[in-house]
Amino acid sequence: MADPKRAAAKRSASRGKTKKKRRSPWLRVLGWTGLGLAVLALLGITAVVIAYGTVKIPDQNADFKTNTTFVYYNDGKTQLGSFQVQNRVSVNYDDMNQYAKDAIVAAENQTFWTDPGFDPSALARAVVSVFGPEQTVGGSTLTQQYIKVMYLTQEKTLQRKATEILLAVKIGQQVPKEEILERYLNTVYFGRGAYGIEAASQAYFGKPQSKLTQPEAVALVDIVNSPGNLDPAVSENAASDLLERYQYTLNALVDMGKLTSAERSKIYDELPEFPEIKKDSAKGGPKGFLLKMAEDELKQLGFSDAQINGGGLTIVTTFDRKAQDAVVEVAQRYAKQIGGKKHAKDVHPGIASIDNATGGVIALYGGPDYTKNFINWGMTRRPTGSTFKPYALTAALRQGWTLQDKVNGNTVTPPGEKKPIYGRYGRISLLQATTRSINPAYVDLVIKLENGHDSVVQAAEDAGVPHDPSWDDTGYRIPLGGGQISPLSQAEGYSTFANQGRHVGWHVIDHVVDSHGEVLYQAEVKPEQTMESDVATDVTYALTKVAQDGTGRRAAQLGWPAAGKTGTYYNSQLEVTQASWFVGFTKQITTAVMVVSGDKGTGNLDDYAPGGFYGSGYPSMIWLDYMKVAMKGKDRVDFAGPTSRVSTQKPETSKSSKPASETPTASATPSESITPTVPETTEPTTAPPTTAPPTTAPPTTAPPTTAPPTTAPTKPTSAPATTATQPAKEQDEAQTGDG
Repeated sequence: MADPKRAAAKRSASRGKTKKKRRSPWLRVLGWTGLGLAVLALLGITAVVIAYGTVKIPDQNADFKTNTTFVYYNDGKTQLGSFQVQNRVSVNYDDMNQYAKDAIVAAENQTFWTDPGFDPSALARAVVSVFGPEQTVGGSTLTQQYIKVMYLTQEKTLQRKATEILLAVKIGQQVPKEEILERYLNTVYFGRGAYGIEAASQAYFGKPQSKLTQPEAVALVDIVNSPGNLDPAVSENAASDLLERYQYTLNALVDMGKLTSAERSKIYDELPEFPEIKKDSAKGGPKGFLLKMAEDELKQLGFSDAQINGGGLTIVTTFDRKAQDAVVEVAQRYAKQIGGKKHAKDVHPGIASIDNATGGVIALYGGPDYTKNFINWGMTRRPTGSTFKPYALTAALRQGWTLQDKVNGNTVTPPGEKKPIYGRYGRISLLQATTRSINPAYVDLVIKLENGHDSVVQAAEDAGVPHDPSWDDTGYRIPLGGGQISPLSQAEGYSTFANQGRHVGWHVIDHVVDSHGEVLYQAEVKPEQTMESDVATDVTYALTKVAQDGTGRRAAQLGWPAAGKTGTYYNSQLEVTQASWFVGFTKQITTAVMVVSGDKGTGNLDDYAPGGFYGSGYPSMIWLDYMKVAMKGKDRVDFAGPTSRVSTQKPETSKSSKPASETPTASATPSESITPTVPETTEPTTAPPTTAPPTTAPPTTAPPTTAPPTTAPTKPTSAPATTATQPAKEQDEAQTGDG
C-alpha cells in the first residue's frame, strides 16, 4: 500500500514542473517576431546580393556623350559659331584644373576618395526626399550624381534610388575614382547652357578651365549645386548665396588639408570677378545664315546630324572674317540709308561674294538675324533685270557674233507678241548695247539667234547658274531679266567669266577635322571648262566697258580692273520696281548685290527713291564699299582680252542665224520719232552717278579655245522659287541711266 504522503509529494512536484514550462504569450510573440525579422534580414541581404549581382550598367544617356563641334572662319582660328546637342568639350583628368577637382570633392562629397560609392548616413535623407516636395541637397555622392545623370532619370522614386545606389557600388568597384571624377566634371550641368567644366569656364570666365585661378575654380564648381540659383549674373541674392557656398567650400578645403588658413583668409571675403560674357543664340544675327549654309553643306557631304551636332568636330569654312564683317556693316548701313530708321527692316540687301580661284564663299549677307527671319536674301531667287544680258551675249558669241556686230536699237515687237519694246537708238554694236544696257537691241539679238531663248538658257547653265522655272516663259525677253536667280548663283555664274570660261562651283566648307586631329574632309578645287575661253574673255571685256563708261561706271572707282553689270526689274503689270542689282568682279573676287523690299522681297523699291531705284545707284554703291575692303592688299591683276574677234567686222548677211524675215521691228533710223513708255529721267538724287576714267590695262589678244560648251552641274539654292511675274518693262540706260 502506497504511502499517502509520498504520493502527495509527487503530485505536488509534478504540478510545479508543469507551471515552469508555460511561458507568457507576449514572450512567444516577441520570439516569433525576432525570428521573422532575422529571416527578413536574411532575405533582404540575399535580395541585395542577388540585385547587386544581376543589375547591369545601362547604356549611357546619348546626349551626355556628345561634344561641341566648333566652326571657324577660313583662318582656322577665329570662331564663327558651334553646333551642339549640349555645349560640352571633354577634358582628360590630367588636364583638369587641380583647384576645381579639389573644390568639387570638398563641396559635394568629402569622403569621395574612400567611400564605396554611396554614403550610408545619407541613405535615410534620400528615402525622406522621395516623399518631400523638393530634392534633398547633399544626399548623394559624386558617384551617385554622375550615375543619375549619365545612366538614369531625374524621377524621385525608391526604385530609382535603389538602382542608383547599387550602380554606385558596382561602378565604384569597377572604375577608378579618378575616372569617375573626370566623367562627372565633363558631364555635370553648370548653367548658361554649359555642360562640363571646359564649356562652363568659357561661359562664365571666357577662358579655358586650365587657366582658372583658385578662387575662380572654387566659385565655378560651387555653381553646380544649383545653377539656376547661384549664377551671380542672375541677381544680387544669387551672388550672395554663391558667396556663402564659396566660403563653405573654402572651409572644407582647409579641413581636408588642401588649403591653409592663411591662403583662405586672402580670398575668403568676396567672390572672384565674373566678367560680362555676351552669349547670344547659336544662330543669332547675320552669322546664323552662314552656320546654316555650313550645316547644310556638311549634310550634303555625308556627315550625320550626330557628327555635326555632337561629334566634337573642327569645321573650317571659306568665310573670311574681314570680308564678312565688311559685308554686314555695308549692308546694314545702306538698309538704314535707303529705308530710314522706320523702314530699314523692310529693305533687304542680299549679297554674295566668291573667291574666283577656289569657289569658296568669302562673305554673304542674308539678313540681320537668322533667328527672326529665316529667309536668306543672299540665296533667294528674284528677277535679275539686265544682269541676265551677259548670258545672251555669251550665246551670240558662241554662234559667231562679235562685239562689233550690230543689232536694232529701235522699237522691237517680238514675234507672236503685240506689246513692243520701245527704243530709239538705231543700229548699234553689241558692245554699245551692253555698255548702255539697251533693251530692244538685246531682244532683237535673241530674235536673230538660232534657238534664241534656249541658247541663252544654255549659256546661263553652262556658267553654273541653276535653271529656274521662271526662265521658261520669258521668250525673246529673257535678257531683260524676268527670270529669277539668287545673288549667290549670279556670283557663281559671273565668276565663270572672270575665270575665262572655267566653272568652279561655290562651297563654304574648306576642311573638317575630328576630335583626334584626323582630317575627315578636304575641299578640292576642280575647275571645268564649261564655256569657250575666247567667248568668256570677250564677255568680260564688254563688262569692263560697262564698269568704265556705262551704267556700272561707279565700279571704276575701286582701283582694280573691274567688270560688271547693272540690273533693274520693273514689273509692268504692277508698275513697281521689284529688284535692283549690280554684279561685278575683279580677277580675284566676284560679288553680286541684290536689293529687294517687303516681307517677300516683292515690294516697290521706288517708294525709297522718288527718281527711280536703279542698279547704278544703291546696289553699285554697296558693291563698291564692300569690294574696297575685300580687295584690300590684293594684287592688281588685269583681265585677258579682248580677243581678235573684237576688232573683226562681219557683214550681217553672213550669219545664217539672222534671217531677214525675223526682224519685225520699227525703222532702223535713229531720227525716227518714237515715244518711250518711260519718260527720260536723270539718276536718282540719292545715288548720283560718278564718272571715273577707264582702267589702264591694255587689251591683249587671247587665242580662242576649242572646248565645247557643256552643261555644268548645278547647286540648288536654299529658297524656293516663286512664281514669275509679267515680263519686265526694263528701263535702259539711255532713258534712266540704268538697265
